[in-house]
Amino acid sequence: MKLLAEFYSIKDCKIGDGTIVRDFVNLYGFQIGKDCKVAAFVEIQRGVIIGDRCKIEAFAFIPSGVTIEDEVFVGPHATFTNDLHPHAVGDWSITPTMVRRGASIGANATIVCGVTIGEGATVGAGAVVTKDVPPGELVVGNPARPIKRRGD
Repeated sequence: MKLLAEFYSIKDCKIGDGTIVRDFVNLYGFQIGKDCKVAAFVEIQRGVIIGDRCKIEAFAFIPSGVTIEDEVFVGPHATFTNDLHPHAVGDWSITPTMVRRGASIGANATIVCGVTIGEGATVGAGAVVTKDVPPGELVVGNPARPIKRRGD
């Protein structure tokens, strides 16, 4: 890991060789592969697994229950959720989310838990993903809807 930061909180993480971490991050109990880039003001929570050669842009929020495969781009201010029925008190349960290899998630996108974003899929900026995104599909809007397949 190459720590390019002066102010940070990194606790109990497995961080791969060549991965760069910037300032003002809150990282705990997660695993990230090699040659990744984690920008400033990112939070990644316990149990998250991130593959190799991923890029996590500034202000992204990745909570417990999210798995991100290799070569995924997570844009600035992208937010994942992990509870389908959130409330302030009482029990809650994590609903897993999967982002497959080579997917790209645009700036300010919201990924509602329980979905799979397919291999090579693209989520447009500001989209709200509430259903699975097929491999190679481009989705945009709120709720996110397919508009194009990669290569079309």
